[in-house]
Amino acid sequence: MNGTRSRLRWFLCASLLAAPLASWFFLTAAPSEGKRITVYSHATSYSLPVTDHNGREYVGLLEILEPLGHVSTKGDARKWKVRFRDKESEFKQESSKARVRGHDVDLGAGVLFENGRGLVPLDSLSTLLYAFLDSPVLYHINSRRLFINQPGTTYSADLNRSTPPKLVLNFSGPVNPSISTEPGKLRMTFLKDPVVPSGPETTNFDNQAISSSTFQENNGAAELTVAGGVPLLASFSNNGRTITIVPAPSPTTAAAPSPQAPATTIGNPPPSSGTKPATSQAPPAPMRRIFAVLDASHGGEERGAVLTDRLVEKDVTLAFARRLREELQNRGIPALVIRDGDFTMTLDQRAVASNTARPALYIAIHATNSGAGVGVMSAALPTAPPSHPPLLSWEVAQSQWLPVSETAASSVATALHKRFSTRLFPAPLRPLNNVTSAAIAIEVGPQSAGANDLTSFEYQHAVAVAISDGMLAVRDKLEAAR
Repeated sequence: MNGTRSRLRWFLCASLLAAPLASWFFLTAAPSEGKRITVYSHATSYSLPVTDHNGREYVGLLEILEPLGHVSTKGDARKWKVRFRDKESEFKQESSKARVRGHDVDLGAGVLFENGRGLVPLDSLSTLLYAFLDSPVLYHINSRRLFINQPGTTYSADLNRSTPPKLVLNFSGPVNPSISTEPGKLRMTFLKDPVVPSGPETTNFDNQAISSSTFQENNGAAELTVAGGVPLLASFSNNGRTITIVPAPSPTTAAAPSPQAPATTIGNPPPSSGTKPATSQAPPAPMRRIFAVLDASHGGEERGAVLTDRLVEKDVTLAFARRLREELQNRGIPALVIRDGDFTMTLDQRAVASNTARPALYIAIHATNSGAGVGVMSAALPTAPPSHPPLLSWEVAQSQWLPVSETAASSVATALHKRFSTRLFPAPLRPLNNVTSAAIAIEVGPQSAGANDLTSFEYQHAVAVAISDGMLAVRDKLEAAR
C-alpha cells in the first residue's frame, strides 16, 4: 500500500490471535495452469512448457537438450541439423523419422518447426533421448515426468504415535518441496525433486490427528498429501532428507498472552472458571512454544540478488535458514522456518506469520556477495501516526519491542565478531517494523572465499553456531519480553 491508505492502515493484534495458525505458515503462489514436462537427471532438473498441435503434445528439442550438454543447430524451415556432444543428428519438417547419431529413430509423429524452434512429439522422448544420450530413460507419460539415468528419490513414511503424534518422512536424497495447507490437509509439491514412491501410494495410519499420506503425480510434478483431523505443520532436518509432520499448536497455545504485548488484552476472554477436568484424566502434554521464527527472504518468482551466474539469493537464504533451524533444534530451541520451500510470500504475510506464532525472536535472513562477513540489523522505524491502544500502527508495530531487538542484535553481532567480520546497524528493512516481537535481520556475506562461502557447509555451519550462541546469551531477556 502507499499514500494515505498506507498511513492509516492499522494492525489489529486480536485478529492475529484469532487467525488459524497453520494457514499462515505455508503460503504458495498459484500454480501455472499451462502444461509442462519436468526432466530429472543426476546433473540437473528442469521444467519446460508443453504445447498442443493436432491433438498431440510437443516440446522444444533444443530446450530439452541444452541443460544436458553443449548443443548447436543449423538449417532452414525444411531441414534441421542438431549437433549435441559432438554428434550430429538430422530432422525434417513433418517427418516422423529422424537420424540421430547414425541411427534412424521413429518419432511417432512429424517434427514441427515453429518460430525458429524445432518441436518433437512428447511421447517420442524416451526413444529420442536414449539415442542422444545412450543412457536409460524412463518417461512417466501420464504425469509428464522424465527420468534420465535416474532411479528417483524414494521415501518412507513412519508414524510415531507419541503425544502429539509425528509423521516422519525419510527421503533417500535431499528434497525441497513447496508446502501449502488447507483444512485437514498439508500438501507438499515436488517439482525439481525426482520423488517416487517405494511402496503403496496411499498409507493409512488409523490416527485421528494424522490419518493418511497419499502420493500422486500430475503435470510434471509429484505431490505428497498428508491428511489429518487438525492443522498440520512441517519441519526439515537431516540436510533436507527428513520432513516431520506434527499437529499445529492451537492459536491459544502458540500465542499465549503476555502482559507486555497489546495483543494480549484484546479478544482474549479470561480463563474459564468452569468445572475442572476429572482427576482420572491426565491433561494433554503442552506444545512447546516456538522460540525463533526464521524468515528466508525472497522465494518463488522473487529471486533476490544474483550472487553468481548459477546462484541466487533466495536459494542461499533458504539453505541457511534450514541450517540455523537445525543448529537451534539440536540445542533444544524450537524454531520455525516460515518460507520452507521455493514459493512467494509478501512482506505482510511474513510479518503476520511471525506475529501469529508469537516467538521470542524473529530473524529475517538475507545474503550478499559484496563486502565481507555478516551484517546484523535491527529496525530503523519510519515516522508514522502515534498508536492508539488497543490498536497498533502497522508501520511502527515494532516500536514497543525495539529496545529488546537492539539487545538481541548486539548479542548476535558480538558472537559473530569472534570469528567473522561483522557489521551492526539499524536499517529501514521490512518487515522488521511490522513484527510484534524482538526482530533482527542477518545478511550473510562471504568471508574470504568469495561467493563459494555462501554454499559451503562449513561456513554456513560456523555462522549458524555463532548466531545461536548470541541468541542463547540473551535468551532469558528475550523470553521475558515475549
